[in-house]
Amino acid sequence: MTMRFTLPDGSERAVTVRYALNAGYAGRDTAQVQHHVDELAELGVPAPRRIPTLYPLSASLVGRPEVVQVAHAKTSGEAEWALVVGEDDVLLTAACDHTDRALEVHGVAWSKQSAPDLLGDVAWPLREIEDELDRFTLKAWVRHGDTEQLIQDGTLAQLLPPSYWLKELGDRLVPGTVLLSGTIPMIAGVDQFADAWRVELTDPRGLTSRVVYSIEQLAPAWD
Repeated sequence: MTMRFTLPDGSERAVTVRYALNAGYAGRDTAQVQHHVDELAELGVPAPRRIPTLYPLSASLVGRPEVVQVAHAKTSGEAEWALVVGEDDVLLTAACDHTDRALEVHGVAWSKQSAPDLLGDVAWPLREIEDELDRFTLKAWVRHGDTEQLIQDGTLAQLLPPSYWLKELGDRLVPGTVLLSGTIPMIAGVDQFADAWRVELTDPRGLTSRVVYSIEQLAPAWD
């Protein structure tokens, strides 16, 4: 899959995706991360062996579909940033990790292999924005019918920075690799099992990278 991004200067960059990695439990506040792990454990989601963790995915899951087809009603997205490793530099863009929540209780890695990683339309060269990353905002909305609600609202200061992953993974981040950051908390009381998702990553000057898609539930299996 070749992904195309619009850069802040209006030019276009194309990167052919070869590998995909999803970070998990990657918040900077370790106490909050452990609280999240404990909450998920109460729902039956297995705790990771280490924090943060990393899930390798099939590169075929990375894309920008307008419609995500799912097998049942218990799937949802997660607002994230993504690193896209090019031949000569690294880009940062918005991302949404769509996940099968029913399958998640049997294995997080399996759940992430069951739905796509969606990337934003705009990307920033990482070297040009590293000093201001914590001021980037990350938000997500869900739509139920004609009603849209804010479900995630935070900044990149809540997540481990790209520099952490660049240092930890080193030569593993070869050209064509896409790394998703892990997500920020969801707003309590908002139904994540929605008809559509919208994610926005916005820099301090107001430039925004967006992911927008709707959900289509497929017909039941003939079994």
